[in-house]
Amino acid sequence: MVIAPARLRPLLVVLPLGVALLMATSACGGSDAAAPAQSAAPVTTEAAAPASTEPAAPADSAVKEITVTIAGRKVTPPPGRIEVTQGQTVRITVTSDTADEAHLHGYDKAAELQPGTPASIEFVADQTGLFEMETHGSGLQLFQLVVR
Repeated sequence: MVIAPARLRPLLVVLPLGVALLMATSACGGSDAAAPAQSAAPVTTEAAAPASTEPAAPADSAVKEITVTIAGRKVTPPPGRIEVTQGQTVRITVTSDTADEAHLHGYDKAAELQPGTPASIEFVADQTGLFEMETHGSGLQLFQLVVR
C-alpha cells in the first residue's frame, strides 16, 4: 500500500504535538494520567487530625482527607487506590521519619517532608483519571488517587 503525500501531511502535523504531550506526561518519572501539569498549590507543614481513606461522600463540597505515615520505609496505610469525586477538595497529609519529597503526579503537587513533621497538600480534584502519589527520594508509592 502506498500512502499519498496529501494523506501523510495531517500525520506530520499531529506527530510533534503527540511527542510533546508524551514528554510532558513523563517528565517526572511518569504518570498514570495524560493530564497537563498545573502549578503547585501552597504547601503547609501543620499537624492534621488522622483521617479515613473511605470512598468520598457524594457532596462535592466535602473535603477528602488522606493521611499517610512513612516509618522505616513502610507506608501506612498500605498503598492502594483512593477514590474522590471530580470537583472535590482533597487534603493529603504525609508524615515521614526521613526527609524526602512527596509528589502527586498529573496534578504536579509536591510537599517537602521533614522527619516527624506532617506536610500537607490541598487542591481541588478537577481532572479525572488515575494519579500516583509517591516519594521522590525513596521512590515509595504512597497511594493511587482515582478521580471520577
